[in-house]
Amino acid sequence: MENLEGKIILITGASSGIGEACAKKFAELKANLIITARRKERIEKLSNELSRKHNIKVLPISLDVRNFNSVKSFYENLAPEWKAIDILVNNAGLARGLDKFYEGKIEDWDEMIDTNIKGLLFVSRVVVPQMVEREYGHIINIGSTAGHEPYPMGNVYVATKFAVKALSQSFRIDVLEKGIKVTSVDPGMVETEFSKVRFHGDEQRAKRVYEGLQPLTPDDVADAVIFAATRPRHVNINQIVLTPLAQASSNFVYRKK
Repeated sequence: MENLEGKIILITGASSGIGEACAKKFAELKANLIITARRKERIEKLSNELSRKHNIKVLPISLDVRNFNSVKSFYENLAPEWKAIDILVNNAGLARGLDKFYEGKIEDWDEMIDTNIKGLLFVSRVVVPQMVEREYGHIINIGSTAGHEPYPMGNVYVATKFAVKALSQSFRIDVLEKGIKVTSVDPGMVETEFSKVRFHGDEQRAKRVYEGLQPLTPDDVADAVIFAATRPRHVNINQIVLTPLAQASSNFVYRKK
């Protein structure tokens, strides 16, 4: 296993769900963390908890990955000891709405494309050059089973996750001679704030998504991330696809009545 003690891990979208779970598991391995999200109070609370519990360094930074100038400024203003990021977890992402494409809301499309595709690109563009220079690093992109198979009314969200899959594969080719690992972790149904965000805060509708089955937890996905991150240096985990037992694919789910 790769020893992560003292390594610097950057996790975007770390204020809840998969990002928060990843932060906790990396902290258990004594890695130092940069955790970003738009909700500053949440990442500050998480930072205090993890630094005290595990005696590690944690840097919480409010960041909107959709804004390239903000992302660029965030990295440029890091203290020198934080700039040599060893592992980048591109986790920030969301779904908005569940409509047929001809009824879709343009603002929902913009938010998904700007966060899920451009945000991942912006952060990678700023962070990865120092990995290339050092010929060391690991990019872990959080994708989705939606990036493997479309489902009804998923259209633009599905397209963004197909893009994450394509970008992960392209990244792997582009850094092949630089000693940098690239992994895509693609979960199916995970019970987080995902559906609540998708349905603009409608908690009852969000709960119905997971009725009749046991979905994945954020910890389940974080375990896959940690597995990929701790393989020996000569091993690259290209892709992990994980689903609940009750989910065979994006379109086949068994629900107990």
